[in-house]
Amino acid sequence: MNHANVTPEERFAVVVGEMLSYSDITPPADGTRGRKEFGSSALKVRNKIFAMLIGGRLVVKLPKARVDALVASGNGERFDPKKNGHVMKEWLVLDPASDEEWLPLATEAMTFVGAGA
Repeated sequence: MNHANVTPEERFAVVVGEMLSYSDITPPADGTRGRKEFGSSALKVRNKIFAMLIGGRLVVKLPKARVDALVASGNGERFDPKKNGHVMKEWLVLDPASDEEWLPLATEAMTFVGAGA
């Protein structure tokens, strides 16, 4: 699917809309608190973050082996939240230009995080 005419925020809104059909899902905060807090753009299952939009990029929590495979294939990079070289091994950052579809990855992340909840 070509996402050239769709903003990352619009793509994430579609993911959020689909995810809310599952039980135990908490939507992202509405952003009315002023400054953005970590996780304010996050989808949660049983109060654990599994997907979020940061800087126009989808960030999802997946098994380390899955993240390794996606990084090796060139379809993402490991999440470095503080940008100090300390990457989170179970978190993938997906660029909007990637051919990977966001909804299946978010669904996979929800299942992974939900199973450990």
